[in-house]
Amino acid sequence: MAADLTPAAGVAGLAPSAPLPQVQTFALTFTGTSAEFFRIWIVNVALSVVTLGLYTPWARVRTRQYFFGNTWVDGHNFEYTANPWALLRGYLLVAALFGTYNAAMQFQFQGWEWVVGIVVGLFVLLYPWLVRQSLRFLARSTVHRGLHFSFQGSLGQAYVTYGLANVAAGFVGLALPWAWFMQRRYQVEGVHYGQASGRFRGDVGPFFIFGLTGLGLTLGGVILLLGLGLLGFGLFSALDLGSLADWDDLSAASMTGIVAALATAYLVFLLVYLGAWQYVRAATMKYVLNNVELGGVVRLGATFSPWRLVWITLSNTAAQLLTLGLLTPWAAVRRMNYLAPHIQVRAIADLDDFTAEMGQQESALGEAATELLDINLGF
Repeated sequence: MAADLTPAAGVAGLAPSAPLPQVQTFALTFTGTSAEFFRIWIVNVALSVVTLGLYTPWARVRTRQYFFGNTWVDGHNFEYTANPWALLRGYLLVAALFGTYNAAMQFQFQGWEWVVGIVVGLFVLLYPWLVRQSLRFLARSTVHRGLHFSFQGSLGQAYVTYGLANVAAGFVGLALPWAWFMQRRYQVEGVHYGQASGRFRGDVGPFFIFGLTGLGLTLGGVILLLGLGLLGFGLFSALDLGSLADWDDLSAASMTGIVAALATAYLVFLLVYLGAWQYVRAATMKYVLNNVELGGVVRLGATFSPWRLVWITLSNTAAQLLTLGLLTPWAAVRRMNYLAPHIQVRAIADLDDFTAEMGQQESALGEAATELLDINLGF
């Protein structure tokens, strides 16, 4: 991110000859604790199980309200104002649609191919619209200083960024970083806070660097595993087979070794793969945050280390697996405690100066679809 925050002539009513305003920097602060969030989380889990998942929208809202409400900028915290009933309606509609798909695939009743084809076709056709609706709902449900955010990205651009770009990436793998760039730019430039609109100052080049780095790390891990496998095979071949009592001993020894080697290789590959692509996500997030501008007078900045964030993510995952999920609240708060102080808001105008504009209530269908189907929008 550029070191200066010099406004263009006429921005925020400043004359070209006016003295440069002072840049104010506000770091995010997070005041939540794992003990507090654990109490919310355990109730969410229990009620979601007891209600067979019907409590999920309330659990989602309570979780976001806790994290938003404990995130502060310039002495004001964020608020999350989504209506759980609206989310529930969206959840039920999406669950019914994909429940029908799963039933058709499972039981394969007469005409099941048509059912599957219709559901898949609807999802492919509506996917960009669902993403846009999710972004609109999330923005409208986010409040700071009593002022709602909004998302005004066009539907046509959604079909370009989440339709055409994804299709291109599916046919040509090297187009994937371009799709990431298009999607992040769409997300940032569709955001409005009052009358101020977002602007993405980044370029497509770094996305290719991030993608190639992730691919290189993954291929490096595969090469390392192949090398270790060849080494192990050579050592096994060099054993003095005559030292084994009989062929049953040889068979038992070889099977145990093979199973152990395959399990180890799988775990190592999984670790390398997850680490590589968590790096891509972390590096992308840092780059995007460092290139976000709002209304020509506010910029974001990020100073966290992508590799440190990778370590936190992987160690959090391990802790959650080893404790059967009981450390999930601790993991979420730990990640936020690291990120918050490494994200800054830099402004040349008072944050109270933004004026509101009226916005209509947004449908929760897109939000429900992306949450229920675990679609990661990446921002």
